[in-house]
Amino acid sequence: MLQPLIQDRDRLEQILRQLPLTPGVYFFKDKTDQILYIGKSKRLRSRVRSYFREPAQLGPRLELMVYQVADIEFIVTDTEAEALALEANLIKQHQPHFNVLLKDDKKYPYVCITWSEPYPRIFITRKRQLGNVGDTRSDSPKDRYYGPYVDSFRLRQTLALVKRLFPLRQRPRPLFKDRPCLNYDIGRCPGVCQGLISPQEYRQTLHKVAMIFQGRTGELVAQLQAQMAQAAADLNFELAARLRDQIRGLEHLGVDQKVSLPDDTVSRDAIALALGDRHAAIQLFQIRAGRLVGRLAFVADAQSGSVGTILQRVLEEHYAQVDDVEIPSEILLQHPLPEADLLRTYLSEKKGRAVTLTVPQRQAKAELIAMVQRNAELELARIQQASDRTQMALEDLAQLLGLDTLPHRIEGYDISHIQGSDAVASRVVFIDGLPAKQHYRHYNIRNPEVKLGHSDDFASLAEILRRRFALYLEGKGDPPDDWPDVILIDGGKGQLSAVVQVLEPLLGDLTLLSLAKQREEIFLPHHRQPLPTDPEQPGVQLLRRVRDEAHRFALNFHRQKRAQRQRRSHLDQIPGLGYQRQKELFATFRSIDYIRMATPEQLAQVHGVGPRLAEKIYRYFHADTD
Repeated sequence: MLQPLIQDRDRLEQILRQLPLTPGVYFFKDKTDQILYIGKSKRLRSRVRSYFREPAQLGPRLELMVYQVADIEFIVTDTEAEALALEANLIKQHQPHFNVLLKDDKKYPYVCITWSEPYPRIFITRKRQLGNVGDTRSDSPKDRYYGPYVDSFRLRQTLALVKRLFPLRQRPRPLFKDRPCLNYDIGRCPGVCQGLISPQEYRQTLHKVAMIFQGRTGELVAQLQAQMAQAAADLNFELAARLRDQIRGLEHLGVDQKVSLPDDTVSRDAIALALGDRHAAIQLFQIRAGRLVGRLAFVADAQSGSVGTILQRVLEEHYAQVDDVEIPSEILLQHPLPEADLLRTYLSEKKGRAVTLTVPQRQAKAELIAMVQRNAELELARIQQASDRTQMALEDLAQLLGLDTLPHRIEGYDISHIQGSDAVASRVVFIDGLPAKQHYRHYNIRNPEVKLGHSDDFASLAEILRRRFALYLEGKGDPPDDWPDVILIDGGKGQLSAVVQVLEPLLGDLTLLSLAKQREEIFLPHHRQPLPTDPEQPGVQLLRRVRDEAHRFALNFHRQKRAQRQRRSHLDQIPGLGYQRQKELFATFRSIDYIRMATPEQLAQVHGVGPRLAEKIYRYFHADTD
């Protein structure tokens, strides 16, 4: 295993001599070959050598990193701009610990347009690229996210106005099979579900909508005015009136957000941050034609670098994801950037015209930066207040349960069913006091005794916890990284006792408890009485949030499962129509009503059905009409 380069000067010098004096990207790796840091430079050898001259002058964080570097790799690029773009992609892919990484604050919403679909959707989401295309999310690289926006209320107002001004797709799936819904009749939808508009025509409308979220409303208004004049000249007064209404609606957007600057024809962004002990809150104001069209927010680790480094990283990541037309001609900075020339070159090449980076010192532009900074300070105060509340709750919970350290991972479990039918369970996970939805899990109850008319929550909870910790109960594995500090069971002493029988061998390595709903009482294994607590103390409130989230997650899954069973109950009565063929039918027709309306010929076209079974399905639904 390699030792750190700082302790092996001969090998360090050999590696440094191999580095070229050209633009590129470098990787710092530790002794286990894990990437610690990814950086870029216009002269690789000079930049990398600077880290090892006097590490103490780099600051505590980077000094710690340098003493762990055991190997260095690099990729050469033709230009500095290519190095910047490559670095941004690699950081996003590898998420190195010592790079400035922007935190994903779910408070800030985005607008997504799904350009990957023939008829794109537009919606608001608080998380990017979840990979659930069938619902309200998207994971295609063709799709575009705008934001994150600070003012979610104004964002929803804007989107609501956009949907009134432009005829857009209103539903993810058709309401009727053979005709459009009321939205088409009142002009809110162009009839996407029935193909009454071509994908090309529909995309032209979406491109206009995208211009609003790109901060190009003024440019869009000019286009619509020209189209209105042409429509009037052609005596197409209905179209001209519709364009007039769209122009008036767009002019209403941001009417109260005029920013006073000497030159209101220049598009510019202004960025500033507020630095706290743990977090850095960054605000980016987008100003187009003297009007504030967007206010974006980002959060970073305060210890991840200097203020200039954090600002540089935010700008690099933000502009790497926007369209070329969204890059402004001028960027106003609160602090100088460590690699301003590199960013300027990259943005100018991407935009196709010069982009300036300026740290204003006087008059209106400096006042604008001061305003952005004040907003960042207010946002930092909110973030710190929320962080302090979470920290207080973790400290109170640790004291309440007698833990030596703060609970890092809390898992909550709950059961949901109706008189035993469609019984399911849920697991939710809170990391450092906050929901970590990527670790949530659903469970189907496998116990054959749990069925309609017979429920057993005690046995169901015991089954789920046995499945969760099966490997470790059998002694086949060591506790992994996802080992919980606290396990919370929704229920009282009975539910807890059932789980204790299963997890007894592990109770020395984890803390198990239950939370009863009626009085919010906390029960521990082998204790007759609940802990003496106040239902409103921070630690108990945190447990209640975990319990309520587990209940919500289980209930939603139960309702989903019950709905699937109910819609298949009709089809179960048709001989020869098994589960797989039912899935094919629902994949084609989407609902039981559409299956009922289908002709035998349409049913026979479904994979695996065929003419004879299609006739059976048709006769089943139309027996009363024969």
